[in-house]
Amino acid sequence: MKILANDGLSAEGISALEKAGFEVQTTFVPQDQLIDYVNNNHIEVLLVRSATKVRKDLFDACANLKFVGRGGVGMDNIDVEYGRSKGVKVMNTPGASSISVAELVIAHCFTLARFLHQANRKMPVEGVANFKNLKKKYEAGSELRGKTIGIVGMGRIGQQTARYALGCGMKVIFFDRSKAEITVTLDIFGAGEVPVTLKGYALEEVVKQSDFISLHVPAQADGKAVIDAEMLKNVKPTAYIINTARGGSVDEAALAEAIKNGKIAGAALDVFNNEPTPDDALLQIEEISLTPHIGAATAEAQDRIGLEMADIIIEAMSVKA
Repeated sequence: MKILANDGLSAEGISALEKAGFEVQTTFVPQDQLIDYVNNNHIEVLLVRSATKVRKDLFDACANLKFVGRGGVGMDNIDVEYGRSKGVKVMNTPGASSISVAELVIAHCFTLARFLHQANRKMPVEGVANFKNLKKKYEAGSELRGKTIGIVGMGRIGQQTARYALGCGMKVIFFDRSKAEITVTLDIFGAGEVPVTLKGYALEEVVKQSDFISLHVPAQADGKAVIDAEMLKNVKPTAYIINTARGGSVDEAALAEAIKNGKIAGAALDVFNNEPTPDDALLQIEEISLTPHIGAATAEAQDRIGLEMADIIIEAMSVKA
């Protein structure tokens, strides 16, 4: 049985699949050539991450396809229900990247609190000639301890983010459509497990109270932003918004306007509208800490994704190692 891992797969995942009798190909096939490649090479299992899209036309054209796997969490690049209606198994690896994404969120929190994103842009250019002025400009940073982080969406990644934030001494509040309260367990080295119960609030209240607002939500069915221009009016002028979820979860134009007018302090963005060609004007705003959709892109997460996906395929396709 042939597998095409079009967006790559860890060596551990490939090894596990090959031991189970699969033939794994990792050649990247451009989107406009993918249907022909799948058909001509008799591909039965297609694995993707966020780059490759699996839409209705591919499901319709590739009758031999039996399984589509998404390495990671969100599956908005796949027409999931349509594929399943065609008899194709469509699955993801929801737990494998939670730690990596949560750590990126906290990294952005530290970056925003201490202006690291701005200092790192200015120091190579002005560090010699303007050192004292830069020091004065960036010396008014703040500590995370004692600050409030509002988590929007308390799934696996949201809960992992809460654990790290609690470890930093932050107060954690959250909004989730299906949870009013949740207990997360901190695994503290040398001290064992410590359960902490967190309370849910209305979205507007989370936005009003928080110093940092971190989004962990899927793409919305109606295509609307979770944090839109109206919701941004509730954000404190000293607060920051962090989006590592989906491009479009925050209204980018409204966010840029709010930062420009001093309505909020800034933001951190790992995901964007129109990836991989985000709005250049947005990228030039110095109050925004920027990363190129790397939330799950750690060696550890990719190993876990590969092994989890291998286990899922082996079980789903009834192939025994």
